[in-house]
Amino acid sequence: MQARSVFSRVIVVVLDSVGIGALPDAHEYGDMQAATLQHIAQAVSGLGLPHLNKLGLGRIASIEGLAQVEYPMGWYGKMAERSVGKDTMTGHWEMMGIDILKPFGMYPKGFPTEIIQAFSDLTGRGVLGNLPASGTQIIEDLGREHIKTGKWIVYTSADSVFQLAAHEEVIPLAELYAACEQARNLLDAYRIGRVIARPFVGVPGSFVRTSHRHDYTMVPETASVLTTLVESGLDVVGLGKIDDIFAGRGLTRSIRTQNNQDGMHKLFDVLNEQRTGLVFLNLVDFDMQYGHRRDPRGYARALEDFDVRLGELCPRLDRDDLLIITADHGCDPTFMIHTDHTREYVPVLVWTPRLSKGGDLGVRNTFADLGATVAHALGVEWTGSGVSFFSLFST
Repeated sequence: MQARSVFSRVIVVVLDSVGIGALPDAHEYGDMQAATLQHIAQAVSGLGLPHLNKLGLGRIASIEGLAQVEYPMGWYGKMAERSVGKDTMTGHWEMMGIDILKPFGMYPKGFPTEIIQAFSDLTGRGVLGNLPASGTQIIEDLGREHIKTGKWIVYTSADSVFQLAAHEEVIPLAELYAACEQARNLLDAYRIGRVIARPFVGVPGSFVRTSHRHDYTMVPETASVLTTLVESGLDVVGLGKIDDIFAGRGLTRSIRTQNNQDGMHKLFDVLNEQRTGLVFLNLVDFDMQYGHRRDPRGYARALEDFDVRLGELCPRLDRDDLLIITADHGCDPTFMIHTDHTREYVPVLVWTPRLSKGGDLGVRNTFADLGATVAHALGVEWTGSGVSFFSLFST
């Protein structure tokens, strides 16, 4: 699969959790009527996203504040998730050609005694919690007892995730990270997708989670577009939690970020340094700071802040660059049935200075179409999941 016109560099920006309407099977996940972008816009009486709208965002769905641009600059569409699940790892893996057709292990009511006891024995500390919870709420509920006893705070959600919270002055980061690695080894047998270190600081009544979060994922069981690019001799730079999501596989360089603004700042730095290959950025604040915390106004501000940075990004790109903006799942902050992710379509926007006009990519049947397009655009053969839409905008 070779493109007639190959790009030197592809930039993929994932707006973590920015869904655009419930998938047809959303009822199976309890997510009927979820629509992250549309409901945020309604909650704030309209979004101001001029740069995203110029690329065609307002033509994918009706979003208050975004008039339909008659002649969008970019190609636009939405993608359906084919894999089983609605979490970050599932979304990103599918995006890069790894289908998750066998569900990860999920324990939405808490982990069985055998897991908790084995983890306690391995780490030498007891466990508090072991229930589904909001991360900010559980540290307020159990933080005082954690400080007194030194026990881990363990919690989960509707996702396949084992979350481990600890106060940085009670349990050093090095010990927290070591415990997460022990948990990762233990939980592979249970197919639990992610172990997440959730350090926090502060005093009772004003605990704050820090930027020292670290994810420990299962190792991908099959090849991905990322590993294929690296095997073809191309550089793949992951920014944010990309390294964590893919367990370090398929990356030639990884750069941590503290928040959305730091992520965009470091993206600009990388673009100044690296002229070829894939640059893959996840912006997590939408999900972590605003989606799960059910804060539509904060979410709207974050979207508008990103739109400003997008206006700075596009002029930095040249004819050998291809920009793709998408998301990995939804997390509708107005959805009050639960505080978990929501099973939604995700937007996909494509732009390059080569484009003379935009167009409609339609509804893609899988996130993997994006990864197939990345490989195609970089001139690398990909025979795995997904159908490239490169030819639609490269003619």
